[in-house]
Amino acid sequence: MKHFLTAAACAAFLAGLMPVESQASTIERACRQSDRTAASPRLCRCIQQVADQSLTRSEQRTVAKFFADPHRAQVVRQSDRRSDERLWLRYKAFGENAARSCG
Repeated sequence: MKHFLTAAACAAFLAGLMPVESQASTIERACRQSDRTAASPRLCRCIQQVADQSLTRSEQRTVAKFFADPHRAQVVRQSDRRSDERLWLRYKAFGENAARSCG
């Protein structure tokens, strides 16, 4: 039992030392991995903060895919599905908030 607790404490300590990249959330990770030159770590963190306030985790996973494949965003925008329409409206509001907040 003592070894288990020691191992758990070490794991918790090491998790705090992990690089920021591995701790990044879905949107921030997608932003950093994108080929956009303006995608600085600071900007990507800011965009993630706005996403946390604007989008559900499920929506964030969907939107993160837009960074690698912008065509997916167009598919959602042009879709006749009601759920895609709601996502698009929330995504659009998220983008406006991120532009305002993150510069």
